[in-house]
Amino acid sequence: MNQLFILAGLLEPAVGLIFWTSITFLLLLVLLGKFAWKPILNAIKTREESIKVALESAEKAKLDMLELKSTNETILNQARAERDMMLKEARETKDAIVSEAKQKAQADADRIISSAREQIISEKNSAVADLKKQVASLSIEIAEKILKTELSNIDKQKELVSALTKNLKLN
Repeated sequence: MNQLFILAGLLEPAVGLIFWTSITFLLLLVLLGKFAWKPILNAIKTREESIKVALESAEKAKLDMLELKSTNETILNQARAERDMMLKEARETKDAIVSEAKQKAQADADRIISSAREQIISEKNSAVADLKKQVASLSIEIAEKILKTELSNIDKQKELVSALTKNLKLN
């Protein structure tokens, strides 16, 4: 029971106990205020500022990323347009080269055909001239043979000369 009495004494507020408890509490508050709360509040304030700076940096990074994305899209669109223009120029160049090759081939073909025609005409004229020479030569030979047979007689020679002279006088 003695123990209960001691416990009961602790539960009864005594003026000395309240005084010393209050002084200890105030001293603890002063010590904590001077040595603990200021560093804790400073640490909290520093942390709050670093969080604020980090949020501002994140927002700035977000804006930079949006700007970079926009720039990348612009560059991609320019690259696509440039690629399309290069492909168009390549097609036009190809078409021009093909057209030029066709024209050159046509011109070469026309030149070859013209040359062949000229050569054919030349050979034809040469053959006709050669044929005329042969016909003339044959005609002369035939005429000689006919004249030899016709003019073997002197009476026939005189008749021919008189006929030729009559023709000359008329002309």
